[in-house]
Amino acid sequence: MNAAPPPPAGERMDTGERTDQPQNIAAAIADISERATLLIREEIELAKVEMSEKATKLVKGTVVGLAAGVFFITALLFALVGCAWLLYYYLPIGNAFTYFWGFFAMAVILVLLGVVAGLIAAKVVKKGAPPTPNMAIEEARKIRESVKPVPAAGQGDEHSAPYPAAGAGGES
Repeated sequence: MNAAPPPPAGERMDTGERTDQPQNIAAAIADISERATLLIREEIELAKVEMSEKATKLVKGTVVGLAAGVFFITALLFALVGCAWLLYYYLPIGNAFTYFWGFFAMAVILVLLGVVAGLIAAKVVKKGAPPTPNMAIEEARKIRESVKPVPAAGQGDEHSAPYPAAGAGGES
């Protein structure tokens, strides 16, 4: 009787199998854990970058909108001053002053600048709102779908089963 002692852990058997499977599984789990952590950190960074880009667009739109407001308030001021001069012109106190036309021309210019700035602000704000990290959400959805557990053979519905259901495919 020639009984050989069992091989030490980590050595190959005659069948080619390794006897250190628990160590391989532990290393694989550690590797998967490290990769998942790295992936999550990268997704968080992507979300941060997206949010900062959208916030920047919103701030720019807000600044241009404030400029539009300043133009409109200034135009209102000039229009009111122009109306005051116009009233002075039409009142019987004196007709020698025609300064109001300059005020009205400045008011029209400021209104046009305000309209242009307001349209630009609306366009920029629409691009930036709502501030959601769409790329990060899409990547997370793809990752979730790729790591979704696959049901074992014979389990799940017929679309996810590895083998066609009985009677499917035209066989009887």
